[in-house]
Amino acid sequence: MRADARRNLEQLLDAARQLVAEKGPGVALEEIADRAGVGIGTLYRRFPDRTALLRAVVLDALARTAAAAEQAAGESDPFEALAGYLRAALETRVSAVIPQVLDALDLDEPELAAARDASARAVEQLVAAAHESGDLPQDVTFLDVGMMLVRIARPLPGPLPDETKHELARRHLELFIRGLRAGGDRLAGPALSRSELTGLVDRR
Repeated sequence: MRADARRNLEQLLDAARQLVAEKGPGVALEEIADRAGVGIGTLYRRFPDRTALLRAVVLDALARTAAAAEQAAGESDPFEALAGYLRAALETRVSAVIPQVLDALDLDEPELAAARDASARAVEQLVAAAHESGDLPQDVTFLDVGMMLVRIARPLPGPLPDETKHELARRHLELFIRGLRAGGDRLAGPALSRSELTGLVDRR
């Protein structure tokens, strides 16, 4: 791919990821192209329809989170590795995008499912290492961490500027990280595994 074509693709994926997180999967494709700084024809040359664009956005975001987890694993402090991953994942906005596209994409389609599994496995290793070091309480599960990231990453409702909302998300993530290290009383509620969550969803 030529450098300019690659740059256009990256700009489209970044713009789409941000706007889907902010406005949902029905956001106007013209708005995505405008934010990316390209013409609508450029968008359609890369993505023939909305589904193709959304699928590419999710695959790109999952690849970014898997890479962030693998990079964080090189940190000597396991808890700081997990914290560093959470900060990087928040910036990709994958935890805000995926809930938005649940009704628009089949996330169990083989390529998407494989990307989700690869990302999850990389993060599970960070959680396990933080457990082993004693810095992350044993009753805090991978799903606890992932679900809190979803809650924090999703934009706040209301008329605040988008950048203010994201700055608040960063602040609230730091509050969550601080609480993770503190420990305290055992958590109430179910400590679900990935397979248990899948079972609950499949029974609906």
